Amino acid sequence: MQRRKFLLTTGITAGALSMLPVDQLFANEKETKIKLAIIGVGARGQDHLDLVLRRDDVELVAICDIDNRALTESKAFIEKKGRKMPVIYTGDDYAWKRLLEKEKLDGVIIVTPWEWHKPMIIGAIESGIKYVATEVILGLTLQDHWDVVKAAEKNKANVMMLENVCYRRDVMAVLNMVRQGLFGELIHLQGGYQHDLREVKFNDGVHVYGHGVEFGAKGYSEAHWRTEHSVHRNADLYPTHGIGPIAEYININRGNRFITLNSFSSKSRGLHNYIVKKGGENHPNAKVNFKLGDIVTTQINCANGETVLLQHDTNLPRPYSLGFRVQGTEGLWMDINKGIYIQDKSKPHTWDDQKKWLDQYDHPLWVRWSKDTEGAGHGGMDFFVIHAFIESIKRKLPTPMDVYDAATWSAITPLSEKSIELGNETVEFPDFTGGQWMYRKPVFALNDEY
Repeated sequence: MQRRKFLLTTGITAGALSMLPVDQLFANEKETKIKLAIIGVGARGQDHLDLVLRRDDVELVAICDIDNRALTESKAFIEKKGRKMPVIYTGDDYAWKRLLEKEKLDGVIIVTPWEWHKPMIIGAIESGIKYVATEVILGLTLQDHWDVVKAAEKNKANVMMLENVCYRRDVMAVLNMVRQGLFGELIHLQGGYQHDLREVKFNDGVHVYGHGVEFGAKGYSEAHWRTEHSVHRNADLYPTHGIGPIAEYININRGNRFITLNSFSSKSRGLHNYIVKKGGENHPNAKVNFKLGDIVTTQINCANGETVLLQHDTNLPRPYSLGFRVQGTEGLWMDINKGIYIQDKSKPHTWDDQKKWLDQYDHPLWVRWSKDTEGAGHGGMDFFVIHAFIESIKRKLPTPMDVYDAATWSAITPLSEKSIELGNETVEFPDFTGGQWMYRKPVFALNDEY
């Protein structure tokens, strides 16, 4: 199938099926039991494991990890839930390949270090799996992103980024407000990953300790691999929490697209100072030269005239905030002060408490599924990404966030890296849809099913 035909077909199919009668669209869905595997069952993988095991419409066929602690914890959790033990794949870095070769699967969830995402996604696709979920970055280089897109197109596969913030309750209420025109025409948006991540964990092989200054071989969970990116890369390393919701607000890849990007990086002090404070000046890691600037700021221009500002801020003391700002001709929302202002409806020059607006415009997905989100991670929003992925498989429909979204959001990292290397030069943003963004229609969260 030619690339243009693939793009048009998937968009038209999703739109057409969404207009079918509910009893026809979801006929026999309760009789369907899909077969899933999870590659990577560390701390984040176990969150998804929990959500999968809650469902009666899923058979967990296999899990894979090379970390004995992660496997031991996962097996104990499965036993506690009273569920059938899946096949365990482990032993070496390529155990995941044996899983893909031996198991017949409807879908796979990948929750591994970023370096492995591209080969695992493509490996899953080439093994015949039509639904692949990734947590969350798609690849490291720009070419990685193109390779995944082309593999998905060639094999007619669905690749969904598990970007949970797109389903955050306030974010979705604001999406509802945007679509109903409360903010008018959108002009400027902001977001980011603003989260103090300095308190990495220490793993001595037996116990896990807090307040550590270790990473790499001695690090626990993400500190085992993620901190290395801060040593060697200067970029917006984690853009998707901020850009995912923003992209849905302004219909990126569906009537709009990013066209240019530039990035700036501050000096690097936060991680070094933290290590010295906690471990002393003579700690081996006090000699590490961290390449990542403490604050990375990225600006993006859009085809429809909006501007976007993203910030990556993980190495300095601060409370958590994703820093959302959605501003249009009729008003704005800023999550950092939990305020909304709507022209002619709010008191002039005075913020409204966002609660009254968010309660009034609570998204239909949250209205329907709020009880099911209880106990799910990150305030319940984790429920929705797994739910959407599984429901897409059952209905044999495109996922609400697709491979073009995943590539676009994740590509900000290598693009920002390139811009900073070139002295903050503005770089072109690739169009992963091959021009089809002009014809594709919005699909995210347009019904109350998933």
